[in-house]
Amino acid sequence: MIRPPAVAGQFYSSNPKELAQDVDGFLVAGRSQQRSALGCMVPHAGLMYSGHVAGAVYSSLEIPSRVILIGPRHFPGGESLAILSEDSWNTPLGNAKIDSALGTELKHACPRLREDVVAHAREHSLEVQIPFLQRLRHDFQFVPIVLGTDRYGLLEELGHAVAQVVAAQAEPVLVVASSDMNHYESDSVTRVKDERAIARVLALDPRGLYDTVRAEEITMCGFAAAVVLLVAVLDRGAKKAELIRYATSGDVSGERERVVGYAGITIR
Repeated sequence: MIRPPAVAGQFYSSNPKELAQDVDGFLVAGRSQQRSALGCMVPHAGLMYSGHVAGAVYSSLEIPSRVILIGPRHFPGGESLAILSEDSWNTPLGNAKIDSALGTELKHACPRLREDVVAHAREHSLEVQIPFLQRLRHDFQFVPIVLGTDRYGLLEELGHAVAQVVAAQAEPVLVVASSDMNHYESDSVTRVKDERAIARVLALDPRGLYDTVRAEEITMCGFAAAVVLLVAVLDRGAKKAELIRYATSGDVSGERERVVGYAGITIR
């Protein structure tokens, strides 16, 4: 079964030509020397707000043919650790194929992962990543995982499983955590809160990120995905995280009283 796009025409253009132009513009604007990476963290808001941040990250990376996408589940319903390991996802740019072999290995390594169409049906956090990958590497395959839990033990377990499976592959696999940063406070407050969370990501400190987000009441919607990413890349020997770009929605809209923060980070 092909999953239809849930947010085409809302978070990004439903017109194939317009979407390709938009994504290419964000990628060209962020174009830099491309290097391989163990993982990255990118935002998932409407492309008009956060596309320049995501584009800066993606355009700095050598995109391998296999990708694991991990993000939050914004809507109720579905499993807490929900994976899909068959079929394809559609966007206006065409179909993106799910990596069935990789998905199956992930389920074996982390039995708490459950096949669940419901959790993915309306979720945008992974969908908005697909057009970037489609424009950069037409032959990529991916595994989507959305999280509806913030229990640290479960996140750590999944992170270790991701690292184990990735390490066993003959070719590189990019792990992508999808997250926006603090939500709906002033620009000045959001920047302070985001700086504290970003510092923990840059320090490659999953437990520190988890504790900071909770203690400082930082509404970073995908912090659980970022924790999984950090656990996985540490197992893989990560040495350095780099902030590629940071912005808030106010940088685009001009509205500074109620913003959302966006951070783009690579990990090598």
